Parts: sequence; structure tokens; C-alpha cells
Amino acid sequence: MVAEEITALELARTVEAGEPIQVVDVRAAFRLESGRIDLVPDSSFHNIVGSQLAKVEDLEETGIDPETPIAVVCGKGSDSRVLAAHLNRLGCRARSLAGGMGSWMMLSLERELPPTPSLDRLVQFDRIGKGSLGYLLVSDGEAVVIDPPRDASSYLAAAEASGSRIVGVADTHVHADYISGAPDLAEELQVPYYLHPDDAFYPYDGRPGTIVFQPIEHGQEIAFGRAKLKVAHTPGHTDGSVSYLVEDQAAFTGDFIFIDSVGRPDLAGKEEEWTLKLWGSLELTRHEWSPDLAIYPAHYGSDEERQADRSIGAPLGELLRTNGSLQIADRAAFIEWVLSKKASFPDAYRKIKAVNVGLLPVTGDEADELEVGKNECALGGS
Repeated sequence: MVAEEITALELARTVEAGEPIQVVDVRAAFRLESGRIDLVPDSSFHNIVGSQLAKVEDLEETGIDPETPIAVVCGKGSDSRVLAAHLNRLGCRARSLAGGMGSWMMLSLERELPPTPSLDRLVQFDRIGKGSLGYLLVSDGEAVVIDPPRDASSYLAAAEASGSRIVGVADTHVHADYISGAPDLAEELQVPYYLHPDDAFYPYDGRPGTIVFQPIEHGQEIAFGRAKLKVAHTPGHTDGSVSYLVEDQAAFTGDFIFIDSVGRPDLAGKEEEWTLKLWGSLELTRHEWSPDLAIYPAHYGSDEERQADRSIGAPLGELLRTNGSLQIADRAAFIEWVLSKKASFPDAYRKIKAVNVGLLPVTGDEADELEVGKNECALGGS
């Protein structure tokens, strides 16, 4: 006997609405180190290995409240259906998370952002399992996508709902923590894939990538509808990191500036060289960007970074006051601070970089395994 399922979207909506629910994760404890459903409070999260849970006959020893609905989670959504049925036999109201952690990691929630004079619609896609963000920008029936994941179906649906045609796909940089959907989406739609050429290499040994892309450079403008995306080369997290600016209204900063940190420059073993570049990019920001510019990053680290509507973003002027990374005004002090933050990063990041520049083909299951876990792209944890 198996239990009914709850989708990742249903679970996310339930939690965001403040409705009570417990999560029972039946994976081995070490699996949680690379990712867990952390939207629920700790008191509502239970990690009980499946083989142990199957033997439970008295819920008091587990801490599970039989009166509160339960989502049972495993890796791919099979074992959890059997274990949810077992909990139901004990008097619980349990459902199995369809697709397991794999589905949670791929889920993107749409959040409407304020439009600008040239943008009719601006959508932030919040991949809550990874703390990753992508964007759809719509202007006069044409749209551009920024930093999409492998599954870009929600972006396509949002563009269709807006009555718009996607005319370009852009990455702010070659990502290390997730496999980009930008090259495949651009090929599917037969539109340009925009990327800075300094990122079209495997950074660990300098091998050129094989991806097909439209090179962009600092100061270039990408026109769509009545809007223009202005490219700002902001290296430091990677050599080819860019930010895309829409007038003095919005900046899509990728892994350059986050809400409470900046992108780490040590993911390719070039931390001293890239720290200097990061400093230069921050100086550009402080002296040339409007303080009213809304900063929309590609990642976040916690719910504390959210606005009241649960979107992620804030005016640059506010971040200059609240983001400690942006307040270090002395170059030497900044370099010392950055180097003091050096930390390890997941081994998967090397492989993901190789995938994203076209040097390593992977299956869907392999991609799922590589992407498990929150992003670790910020200094000190964004």
C-alpha cells in the first residue's frame, strides 16, 4: 500500500502561506548536508532513516505530531510513498513528496517584480531548493531570459502568458552550482545565447569550451521591445561575470553582488587575481551606478534576505548601508578580508563548470546528482 502524493509546488505554497505542515525526511543523515527542505522550522522537521521509521509503532518516540499534516521526503519519491502509508496506519495525515528531493531542487516559484518604464513585466523565478534566481524581462511583446536552469518550462509558460516571444537568453556568468539551461533554451528557440567570452573556458586548466554563444562586451546594449539591456563587465566571481542593467532602474548582478555578501573569487584557484578584479568591479558599482538601482542577484542564502512579498532584491543605496562586503573602502583591507573567507567548495562544482562550457556531457540523473544542495557561491555564505 502506498500513500497519496504532494507536489513540490503544493508543499512550497503550503509553507509560504503559513499553513502547518511537518517534513519527515527519510534519507540518511549525511544526505542532509548537501540539501534539505529548510523552509519549515526545525521543530517541524524530522530526519528519521526509512529503515528505522518502518519499525516505528509509537509516534511519541519520534517527535512527530499526528495532528499536523506531514510531507514525507526521500531521494526520488518512491520509498517515501510506502513510509507515508505506514505513518497513516499510525493515525497520521501523511503524503509523499512527488519526485522526492529531485523535484524540490528543480522547483521554481514565480514572483512578480515592479516593472520599469521600459519593462511591461519583470518576473523573478525563485528556485527555493537551491536559493537560485532567474528572470524573465518583457517589453512590447518581446522577452529576454536571464540565468535560467535546465528546466526552463516555467519561463516559457510565463512568456506565453505575457503574450511575448523570447528573443534572447543570457547568462551572467558560467555557473558552478547548477547546470545552465540557457544554451539549450537558446538553441531550441533559435535565438542568441549571450555570454562574455572570458567565461567561455574551463577555468581550472584553460581549455576552451564548445558552447555556441553570442559574445558580449562592456557597454554593449541588447535591444528588445522598447527596452535595452546594458552590459557591465563585473569580473571577480569569474573572469567573464557581467551584470545586465535596465536604465537606472534594475541591475541583474548574477553572482557579483548579493543582498548580504558578494560572489566568492576562489572557485577556480585564482583567488588573489580575481579578488583584485572583484575590488575593481565594486569600485565601478560604488562610483558609477545609481543608488536607486534595484539589485536582483542570482542567489540568496536565507529567508532573511527576502522582501515582504518574498522576492529577493533591494536598492543599491540600501545595500551600501547594510551589506558589509560593500562597506570596506580600503583595497588592502578588502583583499585581506576576502582571503580570510577562503573555504572549500563542493567537488561537483568542477564538473558543473565543465558541463556548462560544453566539455562534459551528462545524463539527466547525473545532472540531478550534481545539483543537489544549496549554492555556496557567496563569501561567508550569502
